[in-house]
This record gives sequence, structure tokens and C-alpha cells, in this order.
Amino acid sequence: MSGDETLTILTVSGKPGSGTSTLVERIAEERGWNSVNGGDVFRSEASRRGISVEEFSRLCKEDLDVDRSLDTMLKDLLLSEKAPEIIESRLIGWWAHSLEIECLRVWIRVSDEERARRIVEREGLDYATALSVSRQRNEDDMQRYRVLYGIDLDDMAPYNLIVDADSLDADEVFSLVNSRIGE
Repeated sequence: MSGDETLTILTVSGKPGSGTSTLVERIAEERGWNSVNGGDVFRSEASRRGISVEEFSRLCKEDLDVDRSLDTMLKDLLLSEKAPEIIESRLIGWWAHSLEIECLRVWIRVSDEERARRIVEREGLDYATALSVSRQRNEDDMQRYRVLYGIDLDDMAPYNLIVDADSLDADEVFSLVNSRIGE
């Protein structure tokens, strides 16, 4: 490498509704860093196909090659000489750990109930629907990752910072993670 390439400094992972996107946006803005959001990639692909995120999640479960292609893209990005400083996705911490990439690997832990509350605020769903959809998507994803890669998302071994964010607001999560970058 010539020294001017960007290397990933931070991976951010968490279940849908945990605040990973908000955290990534805030850190990228504060530090002037580039970022890639796996949720945006996922939602963009669902939209491109003209289906909902839940339908796309089911498609990924039924056609594992669809999911593998998205994961391969993120792994390739992580290994790229032009990788952004921040990459967010549910599995990116696992990939960074397994590829022995030295970076801060963050998992944002939030209860099902709090994630549903946040989804209600973000998407305007009623609470019961948000909780049900969130739990189903999480179950689908957990099963798919076990089948595809033997990964148990409840295993926190790949992460070197786990933030319990149920009672923290976005500013508090940002301050906590931002203070750990570069330690």
C-alpha cells in the first residue's frame, strides 16, 4: 500500500432498530470519515427488486446465494485498499474478526422492546406490529446466518466493544464509541 489508502477503523453491528445507522452517520460527520451502511445496501437491493425489506429478508432466507452476494460485497469492501473508515452491517464485525483486521468492532445491544419503540418512531408503525416484524426479521436473520456461516449473532466474541444501549440516547452512544476510537 502506498500509505494514502483508507483502511477500516471501525465496524458497527447490531440488530435492526438498535441505532447503528444513527451512530455511523454521527461518527462519519464528526470525523469526516467515509462510511458504508449495510442496512442501506440491503434496503436498496429490496427497493431495486420492488419488494419490502421483510420480503427481501425472506428471499435471502429462501435463496442463500442472494444473501451470500451481499455479504461477499461487504467482505470485499472490508479487504479493499479503498475501504471506508466505517462499515456497518450485522456481520461486518464477524468478517473483520475472522479476517484478523485490527479495528474497533462495536456491537450495539438493544432489547426487542426498545428496538420496536425506535422502529415506531422511525417508520410510524404501531408498536405491536413493529415488535412482531422486528422479532420475525431477527429470527429469520439468525437462522440464515447459522445456516450460511455457522454464526450465532448472540455470540459476542468478535466484538471488542459491546454497548448496552437500552437506556442510552443517540448522543450517549456516540460519546461512548467516539471516545474508544483510536485507543
